[in-house]
Amino acid sequence: MVRRVLSLTSGRIALGILALIALLAILGPLLAPQNPLATSTDALAPASGAHWLGTDYLGRDVFSRLLDGSRVSVLGALEVALVALVVGAVPGILSVYLGRVFEWLTLRLADTLVALPFLLFAVAVIALLGNGIGQAMLVTGVLVSPLFYRVGRAATLSVARSQYVEAAIVSGASTGWIVRRHVWVKVLPPIAVALAQTIGTGFVIVSSLTFLGIGVQPPAPTWGGLLASDLGYLDYQPWAPVVPALLIMVTVWASNQLADAIRDVSGEAGRAFVNNRTARANRPDGGQGKRGTSDAVPAGGA
Repeated sequence: MVRRVLSLTSGRIALGILALIALLAILGPLLAPQNPLATSTDALAPASGAHWLGTDYLGRDVFSRLLDGSRVSVLGALEVALVALVVGAVPGILSVYLGRVFEWLTLRLADTLVALPFLLFAVAVIALLGNGIGQAMLVTGVLVSPLFYRVGRAATLSVARSQYVEAAIVSGASTGWIVRRHVWVKVLPPIAVALAQTIGTGFVIVSSLTFLGIGVQPPAPTWGGLLASDLGYLDYQPWAPVVPALLIMVTVWASNQLADAIRDVSGEAGRAFVNNRTARANRPDGGQGKRGTSDAVPAGGA
């Protein structure tokens, strides 16, 4: 699947941007030129050689805070996506095989989670467990999990009555073996699409919570926290929110583009799409021939 995603221009761009964001999360705190928590008397200074993005209202270097805060933002988004994947996809797949009682219980639980507003629920849980990004993202991941539950359940239902699955059941194969050997391969592409989308959603959620000061104790820097602090001083630095907002927007856009690329190249339609692109690229005329003849796909396959 990775090779097919890389065959698309949008897939390469999305993966490149996300790889840069990942490197920023890993190396950003190490590359920060100054202490992101150190204050100075040079408050609200414009961009200069000493402060590439200027300073905030306490004289802290904005560029260093942006680099240092990238790790919290990226890890928070990944935690949301992975928790939602585990909590949602596994019960969604097993609900097809573990009987009507388990199916009914998991469906009702998924409906309940969908009805809960994640922001208010996250605030309530943090009030009980303490203000920490781990608790906030864990709760948010559980609330997002119905997406994976429904995607996993729908994909499993589409293959549950196939002949090879029924043959495995008749031969006495266990449910776990059937899921690992037959079902998971078919369920993986839509799950991968949902995972890519949820990573982008996770960035929005992390930024929203930290913008409100939830999940991270000040003065720890985050992208959302930088936005919140910059908005109070727009009269002095109207350009200050541009960089953190742009980072959030580009990351979410790349996640959605990756989800679209995975969707385009997965399944039978995706393989035909990529094969058609490859055939056009390998034509002697460089793919400029008549669309009605050389681009046509013979009925019934090759």
